[in-house]
Amino acid sequence: MRLTPLPFRPDISLYRPHAQSGLHAWLAEMGREDAVPYWAYAWAGGAALALYLQDHPKLVAGKTVLDFGSGSGLVGIAAAKAGGVVTAFEPDAIGQCATKLNAAANQVAISVTDEVVDCDVVLAGDVFYNEAVAAQTLPALRSLAAKGAHVLIGDPFRDALPLEELEQIADYGVPDMGSAEPVRAGVFTLRP
Repeated sequence: MRLTPLPFRPDISLYRPHAQSGLHAWLAEMGREDAVPYWAYAWAGGAALALYLQDHPKLVAGKTVLDFGSGSGLVGIAAAKAGGVVTAFEPDAIGQCATKLNAAANQVAISVTDEVVDCDVVLAGDVFYNEAVAAQTLPALRSLAAKGAHVLIGDPFRDALPLEELEQIADYGVPDMGSAEPVRAGVFTLRP
């Protein structure tokens, strides 16, 4: 993996795979050959949230922030750079390591946990990528909102995105999963 600045946020660098990285061979050695290394890429929804926080840093400055489904840590890093006190919720052990390594590389402090914690702001990038995940994610986000958290969701309009539950507040053209071609991704809030 190489530490590489992101084209849409060059102030943030992530460890990303390259042709000679051996990532898929490593996953096979770990018995996870069917696993998608989601934590090795910047997804479009996270990219949209990272840009939104760059445009609106006061949203998180001085507040407790939960990066829900952190993956690479991109959204948490963007929130920390904007002055948020960030906890990353990531249930996968490799994703936790990726978040920690990327946070350290960007010289920001992020706590990492495998449990959802209460906070002022929830940032959820790319957490509606299929129906099964959406069925678990939406109730958790509703619960956090009911406790007073401001919930922001970033997503490139995937089929499982519950648009009827959301209000779109921003739109960006961003790369997805390391692609060069931008895709449309929105930033949304939960409807009350």
